Amino acid sequence: MSGLSDRLEAMLQQGRDEPLLRLTLAKHYLDSGELGTALSHAKVAVELDGDYSAAWRLLGQIQVAAGQEEAAAATFEHGVEVAEKRGDQQVAREMRVFLRRLLKQKP
Repeated sequence: MSGLSDRLEAMLQQGRDEPLLRLTLAKHYLDSGELGTALSHAKVAVELDGDYSAAWRLLGQIQVAAGQEEAAAATFEHGVEVAEKRGDQQVAREMRVFLRRLLKQKP
């Protein structure tokens, strides 16, 4: 683990479990190539706040990186709905692009 992940994990252990912390951890582990850990944190982020559209976007991206294309497509579809409901048009657009790319890859 790096110093950053140590500090973030320590915050988590201190009871500061919140969606932004989980999302930050998920992004850090994704960038470090630790997809299983990244996936776990991203899933908790959306469980803690189902209306957190950025968390849905990152969860889908991690699922794509982990080769879970079907799960990622479902995540992006749901994430677009969440983002539109919240008025997060930029995040909704990004997830639509990710979803189109996934669907183009299907045989």
